[in-house]
Amino acid sequence: MKSPGPMIVVTPPPICQSETLRNEITGLFENTVFNDKDRYLDGDELVEFCRAADGLLVGRDAINEKILQALPHLKIVAKYGVGLDTVDEQALEKHQVALGWTAGVNRRSVAELTLSFMLGLCHNVFSGGFALKENRWVKDGGHQLQGKTVGIIGCGHIGREVVRLLKPFGCRLWVRDIEDRTDFCRTTGAEAKNFEEVIQGADIISLHVPLTDETRFMINSKVMREMKPSAFLINTSRGAVVEPEALKNALLEGRLAGAALDVFTQEPPEDRQLLACPQLMVTPHIGGNALEAIEAMARSAIDHLAQFFNRQYKKARNP
Repeated sequence: MKSPGPMIVVTPPPICQSETLRNEITGLFENTVFNDKDRYLDGDELVEFCRAADGLLVGRDAINEKILQALPHLKIVAKYGVGLDTVDEQALEKHQVALGWTAGVNRRSVAELTLSFMLGLCHNVFSGGFALKENRWVKDGGHQLQGKTVGIIGCGHIGREVVRLLKPFGCRLWVRDIEDRTDFCRTTGAEAKNFEEVIQGADIISLHVPLTDETRFMINSKVMREMKPSAFLINTSRGAVVEPEALKNALLEGRLAGAALDVFTQEPPEDRQLLACPQLMVTPHIGGNALEAIEAMARSAIDHLAQFFNRQYKKARNP
């Protein structure tokens, strides 16, 4: 009797809710189980759901030592999304479980949301719209993005895409990265700056760094006191890069002109006072969730599974 092949377990709701992506996976792996709970799983629930998995396609699920100990059949974790802060890579290596992951797959989607935040903050689109919904006619058009100094902290895939999108707007572009970006700056006209220069001099600061021990709460009360009172802060990277209490205080005390967040230390966020700040625009972690980005990230993860288990995928999808 023909073997059904490896057991594949898929947890990210955006993939599990897509008939197209489900069909693509089951076309490769007959023995596939999908998470239909419309939310991510964790702890014992995640273990129980994934117990028989040979291959695991995950998103924001925490893959750690405890989880791996409970999954003796697991051979590969394929990552949907661009961050690895929820994956314990040392534990994967210890248990001899492969990691399938490609960086920067959703960069355009996140970069476009970042640009919309910049335009919305500069032109008072958000505050003016909220006021009008409350029957207040506040006719303040703000400022043009043109001519502003934009500081990009983290010049990886997404940060570089933001720089490219900003080129037609005539901004002064400053970048700060732990890698040498000399060649990129030369070809784009951006300027490499140190962290303090960006914090103290930029009109708009946009964060595009991974969450690590070094970047956790890198934007804190001390840093915010060094920013221009007229500056805007944008975070579409990871929530814990910005200290939420410090941001709330800066906004409430008028030490920062405004901010836009797509990510939070706790999701969904529960600090109603922070969310109610009129100078703050928020979205529910949708930066990488444009339909095109969802499909690209999913197909990247599927391709890692296909390669690992020696299935033909890209060719089958694009004959």
